[in-house]
This record gives sequence, structure tokens and C-alpha cells, in this order.
Amino acid sequence: MRSIILAGAIALAFTLFATPAFIWLFKRIGWGQFIRDDGPQTHHTKRGTPTMGGIAIIAGAVIGVFSGKIINGESISVSALLVLFMMVGLGLVGFADDFIKTHKQRSLGLSGWAKIAGQGVVAVIFAILALQIKDPSGWSPASAAISVTRDTSIDLMAWGAGIGIVLFVIWIYFLVASTSNGVNIADGLDGLATGSSAMAIGAYAIIGFWQFNNSCFRLPDLHNCYVVKDSLDLAVVASAIVGSLIGFLWWNTSPAQIFMGDTGSLGLGGALAALAILTRTELLLIPIGGLFVIVTGSVIIQRVFFKITKWRTGTGRRVFLMSPLHHHFEQKGWQQITIVVRFWLIGALCVLSGVGFFYLEWTYA
Repeated sequence: MRSIILAGAIALAFTLFATPAFIWLFKRIGWGQFIRDDGPQTHHTKRGTPTMGGIAIIAGAVIGVFSGKIINGESISVSALLVLFMMVGLGLVGFADDFIKTHKQRSLGLSGWAKIAGQGVVAVIFAILALQIKDPSGWSPASAAISVTRDTSIDLMAWGAGIGIVLFVIWIYFLVASTSNGVNIADGLDGLATGSSAMAIGAYAIIGFWQFNNSCFRLPDLHNCYVVKDSLDLAVVASAIVGSLIGFLWWNTSPAQIFMGDTGSLGLGGALAALAILTRTELLLIPIGGLFVIVTGSVIIQRVFFKITKWRTGTGRRVFLMSPLHHHFEQKGWQQITIVVRFWLIGALCVLSGVGFFYLEWTYA
């Protein structure tokens, strides 16, 4: 418990007090936000606002985790390192995207295929390490079984080791890509992705701590215990990320003085996916990350409906005034702060439903 509090507090203090230095540095070297001409008109005033704030978020989380563990006299586990690897790895993909945008002053950074390839490389390395690194008892951080609140009977290895590993890698890539892109799509208004990510990742601090207190490795006779390696360390990492996000939100809330950029959104989405995979709650991501599902769904609906109507009538029609969904409400005249707070409320309800379902399953298991 002490490590969880220390990691979160140190990460919060870092981003709260260090972010102004990042703002000054990014302004000095010209890492400012590029605003598309076809975007909401209210966003044009944000042109030039420092971006790549995800560097501060990721640095704060990493410093918080290592500092908390060192102060508490503990070594860091493989599971915790895997989550940090995912966050840093996808953060680097996002950084490359952000750098191209700011350097060339255009809305397109990496090409779609380049971004997919970058996410794929990180996801594949994560998947192989999470499944193949085993402790002396033969337990690995991840499982090849599809999970909801714990592993289900759907085991990808039932197809054989070779096919099973391939299927597992594909499954992990799908989770990582969909989650990181979902957070990226939600990062369209001041503080929206920051606050929503803090709530979703905060859920995994609770889940990890609960799994630790009811672990099969500590309480083997408990009938509904959890077979999750290093669950306390996963809670420590989640706490550090949440602390880092809260400190960053002080500077990212409307009117934002800095944006997280793709560096932050892809890194946070990757961390969220990694936490779900290693706590063996993969499908629980749907309710916990419900807000990201909603905004991503709005983009998919918009594009599919436009293409179908264009194919059938020759003129594409739209369901929303603009997608993602938060821009639709901007076009309807809602104030940004109103949209953000209401979307936070939706995100909080989604997180509560996910954590509630997790607890109910344990109660009736």
C-alpha cells in the first residue's frame, strides 16, 4: 500500500511542478500544436500551444514507479516493467508522429501504415515477453486465455503452441491498437483525454490492489482467489500514471497551456491495454474504457454511413455534425468545458460499472 501511495504522490508532484519547464522548453524549440483548417473554428486560437506533453506524463509515471519502489526498499517486477515498456514504446511512436507534425507544420504526421507498424512492433514484443518470461514456478505475467474479470475457458493455446502464440499476438495487437487509438481519438478537447484516462487507469489501481489482497499466491485456499502475477506492482504503476495525469491536468485543463499530443494519448492507451492484459481483465476494458468506445464508435458510424449513402445516392450524408462525438456538440454550440465535464461524468459512470461488475463477479464466484 505504501508503494502505491508513494508512486502516485511522487508522479503527481513531478508533473505538477515540472510541466511549466516543459512548456517553456517546447515553446523555445517550436513544438507547437498545428490546427487543421477544417476543424472546429474555436480551436484556431490554440494554434502554437505546446504539444508533446505526454513526455512529462510518461516521465512522471516512470519516476514515480521507480522512486516509490526504491524508497520502499522493493525491487520492480517484470509485470511492472512490461507496462512501462508498453507506455514508453507507444509514446515513442506518438512522439515520431508529433515531431513530424510540428516540424512540417501539417496535420498529418506518420502515415497510417507507419503508425500501425509502430504499434505492431511494440505490441508483438510485449506479447512475446509477457507470455514467455516465466518465474521459477512456471508462471508468466500474461495468459493465453481470453479474460473478463479473470481467465475464461477460451484458451488460445488449445489450437497448439504455434498457432496459439500467433493468435495471442494478434489478440494483443488488437487490444493495444484499439485502446491506444481510442484514447487518441478522445484527445480533442482541453483535459478530456487526461481526466478520462486518469479514471480508467485508476480503476486498475483498485483492481490490482484487490487482486493482491485476494491472490492465489498469498491465499491458496481462497476459493475465488486471483491467479495474477505481481498484482500489487500493477497497482503501483497504475497509481503512478494517475498521479502523473492529475498533476498534468492542472496545466492541461481549459484553457490548456500544453497538450499531451499523440506522445501522451498513444502511451496512455498502451498502458491501459497492458494493465488489462496483465490483470487478466481484457474484456473488462469495454466498460472501463466505455467513453473511448463511444467516441471511437462515433467516428466509425460517421465514416460508414457517409460511404454507404455516397455509394447509394452519390452524395455522402453524415450522422453527426462532426466526428468524433465531442466535436459534434461543439458544432451545436456547447462550451468546451461543458462537454468535457459531461463526458467525464459519462467516463466515470463507465468506470464505476466496470469496477462494480468486477466486484460482483468476485462476490458470486
